[in-house]
Amino acid sequence: MLISLTLMLHKLVQKVKTNVVKKNCNPEWCDEVSLSIKDLNDPIELTVYDKDTLGADDPMGTAEIDLKPYLEAARLRKELQELPNGCALKKVQPSGTNDLADESRIIWENGRITQDMRLKLRNVESGEVLIQIEWIDIPGCKGLDPDF
Repeated sequence: MLISLTLMLHKLVQKVKTNVVKKNCNPEWCDEVSLSIKDLNDPIELTVYDKDTLGADDPMGTAEIDLKPYLEAARLRKELQELPNGCALKKVQPSGTNDLADESRIIWENGRITQDMRLKLRNVESGEVLIQIEWIDIPGCKGLDPDF
């Protein structure tokens, strides 16, 4: 199986793929992928495929990663330096506007803000994907700073 992450940016598409996990009904990936984001309002679309040797890979399910709750917390990062490690900055509940399978927490840990998510796959009978997101500023890019 293979995970393909697609970021739709006003008709521009950036795709990244994980490594293929062979012969496993419950594959685990420890892949790290980076995406360049131009419009912070656009969700990230994640698609899981069954890798085929011959022919096209079969889509197994999709999920969208809503960045808005994470970005709200990440914008406060300069003010969080005094918080203890492991502090939950925000809790995000499953709803009709996200693909969360259960509550997700945005955490402050060692100067980093991360969000672990368990996403329900759509367009498939069952399936979930566990992911973690983290914003990384790139020098010379606008990032989350509105004054850039």
